Amino acid sequence: MRSRYTAFSQGAIDYLRTTWHASTRPAEITSDPAPTWMGLKILTTKAGGADDSEGWVEFVARYKIGRRPFRLHERSRFLREDGAWRYVDGVLDPN
Repeated sequence: MRSRYTAFSQGAIDYLRTTWHASTRPAEITSDPAPTWMGLKILTTKAGGADDSEGWVEFVARYKIGRRPFRLHERSRFLREDGAWRYVDGVLDPN
C-alpha cells in the first residue's frame, strides 16, 4: 500500500500497472500532475500475512489541488498473485 501511494505521488505508472491485479487493471493508466500528495495514514489492515492470499488495507491519503486540501479514504483489497500483492479494488469512504 505504501509503495502504491509513493508511485501515485511520483507518477510511476509502470509500477502502478505492475502492482494492479490483471482482473481489474485499466487498459490505460495515466498520471494526473494536479494533486500534490501530502501524506498517507494506514488506519487498519486485515489479513495480508505470509500465509494469506487476500488482504485489506484501510487508509486516508491527503492531497492538495492548488491550495485546496482533499482526502481520499478507501478500504483497498489486495490478492497475492505469483508471490506478490496486487491491488484489486476498493471501497471509497467505507464507514
